[in-house]
Amino acid sequence: MKKYQLTLLSLCVAAFAQAKVTLPSFFTDNMVIQQNSRLTLPGKAKAGKQVTVKVSWNNEKYTTQAAADGHFTIEVPTPSAGGPYQITVSDGEKLVLNNVLSGEVWICSGQSNMEMPVAGWGKVMNYEQEVADADYPSIRLLQVKKTVAFSPQENVEMNMNGWQECSSATVPEFSSVAYFYARKLWKELNIPVGVIDCTWGGTPAESWTSHQTLKQVMGFQKKMAEMESAGFRREKLVELYHREMDEWLQQFDAKDPGLKDGTPQWISALQTGNEWKPMELPAYWETRGLNVDGTVWFQKEVEIPADWNGKEITFHLAMIDDDDITYFNGKEIGRTSGCNTVRAYQIPAALAKAGRGVITIRAIDYGGEGGIHGEPRQMYMEANGKKISLAGNWNYHIGVSMTGAPSRPLSPEGTGWPTSCYPTVLYNAMIHPFTVFPIKGAIWYQGENNAGRAYQYRTLFPAMINDWRQQWGYEFPFLWVQLANFMAVEDQPKDSDWAELREAQNMTLSLPKTGQAVITDIGEAFDIHPKNKQEVGKRLAKAALQVAYGQPVLGEGPVYKSMKVEGEKVILTFGNVGDGVTTSDRNRYGYVNGFSIAGADRKFVWAKAYIDGNKVVVFSEKVPNPVAVRYGWSNNPYDDNLVNSAGLLASPFRTDQWKGITEK
Repeated sequence: MKKYQLTLLSLCVAAFAQAKVTLPSFFTDNMVIQQNSRLTLPGKAKAGKQVTVKVSWNNEKYTTQAAADGHFTIEVPTPSAGGPYQITVSDGEKLVLNNVLSGEVWICSGQSNMEMPVAGWGKVMNYEQEVADADYPSIRLLQVKKTVAFSPQENVEMNMNGWQECSSATVPEFSSVAYFYARKLWKELNIPVGVIDCTWGGTPAESWTSHQTLKQVMGFQKKMAEMESAGFRREKLVELYHREMDEWLQQFDAKDPGLKDGTPQWISALQTGNEWKPMELPAYWETRGLNVDGTVWFQKEVEIPADWNGKEITFHLAMIDDDDITYFNGKEIGRTSGCNTVRAYQIPAALAKAGRGVITIRAIDYGGEGGIHGEPRQMYMEANGKKISLAGNWNYHIGVSMTGAPSRPLSPEGTGWPTSCYPTVLYNAMIHPFTVFPIKGAIWYQGENNAGRAYQYRTLFPAMINDWRQQWGYEFPFLWVQLANFMAVEDQPKDSDWAELREAQNMTLSLPKTGQAVITDIGEAFDIHPKNKQEVGKRLAKAALQVAYGQPVLGEGPVYKSMKVEGEKVILTFGNVGDGVTTSDRNRYGYVNGFSIAGADRKFVWAKAYIDGNKVVVFSEKVPNPVAVRYGWSNNPYDDNLVNSAGLLASPFRTDQWKGITEK
């Protein structure tokens, strides 16, 4: 009898739980709804029950009936900017959303530079004061939990318990670009602003794009067909991945001179050939002038103290991006996958011998920045209560470059990175749920992960934008941040995949209602995450005022229009100049930095340039018959200084259409 009563009670509790109205997780107290739009409330109630929505801005009631599975949808009109308001949803039991504002809602998405928080791991410029001053109750913050999915989802979890008022308590772990953008918009428009932090570091644009759209983009048809064939089931895709990975590793390793028939060749002794170069570690190797994805071998000779003989030794190697296999005196001592995992490998006491020894690391980077990175204090060996630093000079040798090699298969197994790089999974999990939620527009900061495929980005990026607009059902403004200047400054002009990615971003401006913030003056050579995110937010907001709000302002810098050759000089004209072009340093001579010039031989040299009216004249004594000019065409065009009357930088560009290094 007692068991029966407990069972009956459980059934009653379950029935009660099912009767409670639920909405997607982004419908919470403190939310911002898009003003002057139609708000869809999709939810679940008790099957067949009448559901009523009452909104306080007009005190109207809207009703519908829940379906047999409990699902319902109600659409309500939203007011002009204002609030706070209350939304009540009821099927007999009320769900009340309090402190709701009507204003402007922006999706803020991309990889780590959009994710980078105000404090937390980001620590933007002057972050302590920024946190202390973050008292803006009319700005509301929503942060989406990182999630992957292989088919479109209707809901996704939120961090921070949903929407929150902007304050010193809520802003530290929130996207700094999104916050500074919202702050500038709020100051300019004086209406509530809601920003949705929907980001994931180290991810490519294809992860944020739907399956249906990727089917139309060159380079993704095969993968999309595989997903269809697998019925979008993870277990089937995992089986396929392991087969592909075995084949890929065989091909990849066969190209590595450090391996012979799969056996490492450089692990028993310190290599001394001319091919081995010095590099100071820890550091991402891009910051040391090595711009490569693939394998790099590192070696360092160490002296094992006499009192460590026969003692267990631990090697601490900071973090390695992405994977590594580590050896000591010809013996493998450990291997790890994961770019942000701290490495610590032990030498058994039986193998610990006093005297000279050699550490060899085969580091494998599949894209983005790579290398042995972290803090110098994280690189050391220890035994017998003592530590010896391993930071400093190591020798390195490139094994095999990803350039020209088959792309590494992506793993669909995990819930974090690199599965987050799998095509469509972030769109499915983190973007699609919001397509029922009206927004004003989107801001985007991404591209670093696609730089090696910049030519493909010409198609992929606009396809993603059109995809999102199609999914929402209207052509909303879409603004993005062009890649910052990064990596070592080149002594001479050379090809650059980052320059080609910026070019692809420029080309995407051909889409309507788009804008771009150029930031090649505020990047950092040795930090892929520049700290001046305040200026990024401001420049995006300027673009928004022009593109999204129709204000008579210059939202972008000068845009290259045409060239004319006159003897040894090239005359360039620009649009979007306002009252004219000038230089950011306002030098009285009108000298412009950042130009290179080439003749028919396609060999670029640095050029002299000056402003003549609203035109720029470019020339070099080394090129008497010029045919092409480039501006800011490098990974790190740090000294570019061409601006318009609003002080906004010209975007890097080229006048030629010669085949780039990422064009297959």
